[in-house]
Amino acid sequence: MSTEPLILSIDTATMGGSVCVARGSQLLAFNVGEPRISHSNTLLSDINRALAESAATVADIDLFAAASGPGSFTGLRIGIATIKALATTLERPCVGVPSLEAVAHAGGTSELTVALLPAGRGEVFAQMFSVSAQGEVNQLDKAAHIPPAEMLQVYGGLPNILWCGEGAHLYEAAIKSQAELRGHQIREIALGVNCADEGWRLAPRSVNLAQHVSALALRRFEHDELDDPKTLSAIYVRPSDAELNKQCPPPN
Repeated sequence: MSTEPLILSIDTATMGGSVCVARGSQLLAFNVGEPRISHSNTLLSDINRALAESAATVADIDLFAAASGPGSFTGLRIGIATIKALATTLERPCVGVPSLEAVAHAGGTSELTVALLPAGRGEVFAQMFSVSAQGEVNQLDKAAHIPPAEMLQVYGGLPNILWCGEGAHLYEAAIKSQAELRGHQIREIALGVNCADEGWRLAPRSVNLAQHVSALALRRFEHDELDDPKTLSAIYVRPSDAELNKQCPPPN
């Protein structure tokens, strides 16, 4: 019998989201959601489908993991509530993995990775990391909610950057324009290829973020760095739209 934990991981921080079942580092099954459909309508069926495809039941799961934010406010609440409920009911451990760490992990090995996710209102969630060849992700600054132009001012002076995440592709034109202004070469990296840390590089899209949530959760599991489902909470970085409207009510 395998001693590797059976992991159910979910990403509801991004619009489409994804669900993954893995035995340790071995991917068994995954599915990717539809961006136009709410996670509240699809998450449980997506979980059931991934479990069925991996010939497992929810009672077989050893570790539950979720992208903990930043990201979609509604999505985060749905995903984390689901993981907390499953972990509590089945008395299993759980892990919340910061979304931008998972994005950086998806980008691959790099001394300087800038992970970006769309934040709505024309802004991004941004954070810089280093990612080792062993998949260890280290924070180099704090997650920020920031306009793309300001983000490019913060990171644009660095000569070697791996840009990754849906935010990098959404604002690809602005990043390439900034590269030209600063005299940087920028190239797109093929999926699964780790290149030397030279110049600006754009990592390929990774639609299965749950797989990288699972990989980082496994590292936490191996180091006994687990979360209590009762206190696991989302990382929002910025106030919700409802909170912003309460602070600054729109004109009548």
